Amino acid sequence: MTARPRKGLRDVDPYTSPQLDVAARLNTNESPHPLPAGFFEQLADVVRDLPLNRYPDPMATRLREELASATDHPVAGVWAANGSNEILHQLLLAYGGPGRTAMVFEPTYQLHGRLCWITHTAIARGALPPDFVLTDEQVREAGDARPDVVFVCSPNNPTGNAQPVGIVRDLAEALPTSLIVVDEAYIEFADAPTATTLLPTHENVAVVRTFSKAFAMAGARIGYVLTSPRLVEDLGRVRLPYHLSSLTQAAGICALHHRPEALALIAAIRVQRDRIAAGLASIEGVTVYPSDANFVLFVPPGDARALWRRLLDRGVLIRDMTAVVPNGLRVTAGSEHETDLFLKAAKGSLTG
Repeated sequence: MTARPRKGLRDVDPYTSPQLDVAARLNTNESPHPLPAGFFEQLADVVRDLPLNRYPDPMATRLREELASATDHPVAGVWAANGSNEILHQLLLAYGGPGRTAMVFEPTYQLHGRLCWITHTAIARGALPPDFVLTDEQVREAGDARPDVVFVCSPNNPTGNAQPVGIVRDLAEALPTSLIVVDEAYIEFADAPTATTLLPTHENVAVVRTFSKAFAMAGARIGYVLTSPRLVEDLGRVRLPYHLSSLTQAAGICALHHRPEALALIAAIRVQRDRIAAGLASIEGVTVYPSDANFVLFVPPGDARALWRRLLDRGVLIRDMTAVVPNGLRVTAGSEHETDLFLKAAKGSLTG
């Protein structure tokens, strides 16, 4: 006897990113630098005193208060969960689901569509223009489709560009009863404005962020959303009981206390991102897209998958994005040493 899974489940592969033991692992947009020793010392002191025999604060009150202070947003409009992906999942549980539709503009973060499938939310797919920047045309397209949820990824993954805040505002006003989810996982690496400026006047906007990138805490799994208090109340209705552990809450609070050090790491990563972009642009035939994130999207001459393999043979792992962007590859901004390895391998593979 065998239990039957939901229809189509086994037609879908698990969401994975290859983790290989190589000299330069530049495929998952992680920070190459951990937070300094002071963070870990503070966290160790806090963890020693945690009452792990008791359930965690179900509302993550102190973490939310610290986030509210750091972002200058009312605590009633702040919510935290296990990574930004869980935030996105909760948003779809609350505002998507059977009989409802979410709209994405592709190419974009593939997990948005996958989470729609998981939550039985129908997907309306729009296309970004050739430069990947949203325009009035996409606003009109969304207005015609009337989705219940609209995803805007800014800076967009995998293209790297931030989206105009004015277009996000136009989406929110064209669809006043729809939820506009702005995924700002990489916003700290950008000079572009944030959609948080819309929150005081647009209650249907939710800005989602993560500790994984700018706070160098991909392993801790902490994400948060800045939005209206009413929406936070709705997320409380769909969250799992005690969804955010005491350990995770403590890690987030400690990380916020070390925010200046995190900002210094961001500056170092941006330097390597710009080195990568300039180095690739110097190679004949390579198209490099401007990036506001901690990665660079590029299209090489010749076959991208063959180049991906040649780079791996040289000890450099990057992300094959050919299924999302024709002949596209994405490389994370790593340490100075990792950048050296990548640029040497790329130039050797493309010009040797």
